[in-house]
Amino acid sequence: MVAPVETGVKDHIGLFAVSCGFGTEELCEEYKKDLDDYSVIMIKALADRLAEAFAEKVHEDVRKDYWGYASNEKLDAKELFQLKYQGIRPAPGYPSQPDHTEKTFMWKHMEVEERTGIELTESLAMVPAASVSGVIFAHKQSEYFAVGKITKDQVDSYASRKSVEVESAERWLSPILGYEN
Repeated sequence: MVAPVETGVKDHIGLFAVSCGFGTEELCEEYKKDLDDYSVIMIKALADRLAEAFAEKVHEDVRKDYWGYASNEKLDAKELFQLKYQGIRPAPGYPSQPDHTEKTFMWKHMEVEERTGIELTESLAMVPAASVSGVIFAHKQSEYFAVGKITKDQVDSYASRKSVEVESAERWLSPILGYEN
């Protein structure tokens, strides 16, 4: 939820993209030459975990310092895991925001590739793979949710609002379509 301006409620929404994957592919190639699959798996897993931790740290800094709406927050690891903080940070392609194409908006408006080097593939995967992006909502009533199956009229409306062809919207939203296309 983002509070309308006329309510006078101080509210925020923001975008972010972080990565801890630069150099991992090159390092993995070295281990592959030595047939060291274990190290390859561990490097990728560690890079993924570090990227997630980086995203959590960015979200914490936003809550406590940059936007300051939770400046006195003191949560332990269990409380963080249980999402006891105020606000949410959904990511494109996940249940709360299933449309991966939202990344193109993010990359354009934040100049992600130019500023960070994180690229998007044709299928909108992030490169390096150990990267995380999303939207941060500050509102107290913001909660994670999952978008269920959607109907043809919902896709038509969505495509119209995004100014994209219905066929394109259907392709990107295919996992959640509630009808055959």
